[in-house]
Amino acid sequence: MRIYHSPTEFKKLENATVTIGSYDGVHLAHQKILSRVHELSFKSKSESVVITFWPHPRIVLDRPPESIMLLTSLEEKIELISRLEIDHLLIIPFTRDFSEMSSDDFIKHILVDTIGTKKLVIGYDHRFGKDRKGSFDDLKKYSLMYDFEIEEIQKQMLDDVAISSTQIRQALLKGDVRKATEFLGRHYNLSGIVVKGLQKGRTIGFPTANIEVYSKEKLIPSDGVYAVKVRYQNSSLNGMMNIGYRPTLDGKAHTIEVHIFDFHKDIYGEKLEVLLVDFLRNEKKFNSVDELKNQLERDKACAHSILSQL
Repeated sequence: MRIYHSPTEFKKLENATVTIGSYDGVHLAHQKILSRVHELSFKSKSESVVITFWPHPRIVLDRPPESIMLLTSLEEKIELISRLEIDHLLIIPFTRDFSEMSSDDFIKHILVDTIGTKKLVIGYDHRFGKDRKGSFDDLKKYSLMYDFEIEEIQKQMLDDVAISSTQIRQALLKGDVRKATEFLGRHYNLSGIVVKGLQKGRTIGFPTANIEVYSKEKLIPSDGVYAVKVRYQNSSLNGMMNIGYRPTLDGKAHTIEVHIFDFHKDIYGEKLEVLLVDFLRNEKKFNSVDELKNQLERDKACAHSILSQL
């Protein structure tokens, strides 16, 4: 898949099958649309193109960055789209100036003049252009003017999976990672660098890797303890993760800490990817460190049981 970070980098194609969207999460409903784009491009011997935007439009237009909760970083979105046999990914820098582009200008200057669109695939009720005024009817009108076909993925087709990015966010904020997994078609992940913490876990037999997540806009799931898979270099490891304030130990800073089973390497400064498999329990304050240790042993046994079934 070829990746472009500006329309000026894109060389116009003779025959392009195109779709447009933010595609945060690249969840199962998104995958249906992208698979349809690939299918149509294969049948018509055209090249498939996904147009997306970064930063996410909501970051630029709606809210301050610290309040945005995205399911995928840009790098994760690129990786997930690349798995779906798309030929070209155009990432348009979303700025306030770009947000002022009318739907008419977007069709002419981006879809037609820049891309060379011959077939456009969109989800039902898709809106685009300034103030999201562009509609399917506008696209139909301009498709005749500029000689491209348009296909709208019908509501009932996407209703088969009944998924939205909002539903996935809501599930994760409740700690319902099983539902998030079902909707995403994969385990939700957090990726980051291992940084030094207070190192109290190792004093009670549960050393942890503190994760500093790469993307500031990435959604952090509900506080609590999770069974997780950990990707480190070329290995897939089992573990459990705590998100929260560690109230029994200090209760001051919000952290993401992973205890990797049967793992003893020093990995400060290295990258970890954590896949959330199941929610084990809420975070709580114990009456003593011994009581905490006993609970962690039970958590570990529970996580082992869950992860052994994967």
